[in-house]
Amino acid sequence: MPVLNAEALAHSAHGAPSGPTTHGIGSEADLEACVALMRTGSRTFFAASRLLPQRVRASSIALYAFCRVADDMVDGGEHSLNEAMTLLSQRLDALYAGDPQDHVEDRALAIVVQRHQLPRALLDALLDGFAWDAEGRRYETLEDVHDYGARVAGSVGAMMCWIMGVRSPQALARACELGVAMQLTNIARDVGEDARNGRLYLPRRWLAEAGIGADDWLQNPVCTPALQGVIERLLKEADRLYGQSTAGVAMLPRDCRSAILAARYIYAEIGQQLRRDGLNPVNQRAVVPTSRKLVLLACAGVQSGWIGRPDVPAPPLAAIAYLVEHCGCPDGLERPAGAQRRSDIGRVGWMLELMERLEQQRLDEVARARVAH
Repeated sequence: MPVLNAEALAHSAHGAPSGPTTHGIGSEADLEACVALMRTGSRTFFAASRLLPQRVRASSIALYAFCRVADDMVDGGEHSLNEAMTLLSQRLDALYAGDPQDHVEDRALAIVVQRHQLPRALLDALLDGFAWDAEGRRYETLEDVHDYGARVAGSVGAMMCWIMGVRSPQALARACELGVAMQLTNIARDVGEDARNGRLYLPRRWLAEAGIGADDWLQNPVCTPALQGVIERLLKEADRLYGQSTAGVAMLPRDCRSAILAARYIYAEIGQQLRRDGLNPVNQRAVVPTSRKLVLLACAGVQSGWIGRPDVPAPPLAAIAYLVEHCGCPDGLERPAGAQRRSDIGRVGWMLELMERLEQQRLDEVARARVAH
């Protein structure tokens, strides 16, 4: 999903006023900050996210803003886990009722919920994944890791698919699986960094089979041939899910396919780069060079029109089946009560549309400058 700059959202995350209005985004500074957020974030997804059509990009930014702040809130230490989860649940209650709390990200997400009828179960699943991180859950089997990936990444894949206007169970399943594949890649890439933070996402059963004591290894994380074998095994599972998820790209709107395929290619390339680096994520972090990303972006643009749908749809990964089922009917949505709330939500809708127009103006100006030169 599009990755934004968390620092730019920090003032709103802590409840600071966003401008002269108490609801809705009305100040020039708010608008400038929102547009700036569209151009900042992780280097990995930034290139692919620029390919998203404007109608999807603005909603994606609003969605990510809430998710980023929620993650920081659960994992930041300012609140206990129970307090953070209670506060976030209350914030979701409010915005799904059309009465978002006075945070930029809440008001923006409220219009996305209303515009797309986004199933709340997907956001609840994501928050569960954040809680799993905070509580230091242990992952004994690959299926346990799948369960984690389904919550922190599969849910995001489903939400992106939903925002693009695609509702079919097969498309949602493939979108979830792409998210899980990306999370497995992240786990493989970040083994060393996670270990230094006291976290382990590799299946402990796999480590035991390789002769590695998980708890002892966490005390002294080193790269060994046995560990490399476990990492390669995880990358192969990610590759399998990448392959299975690719067919779902053909189910997306044409103007969304190249962006999602680019993200799939770039994330899969992280695994290939990890292999080229010698499968040693303990001592170095695999980074895909910009030149290679550009090649993959070009490939995605060309190949997005060639992907066909499978003759026999594959059953969803067991860990994501419940997410697909919950998307059968977007329940839990209530219309805003009273004209004032409708006006507040409408102002956020206006803000998102303005973001789209401003971004298009910027792109037009860049194009004109190139012609002039």
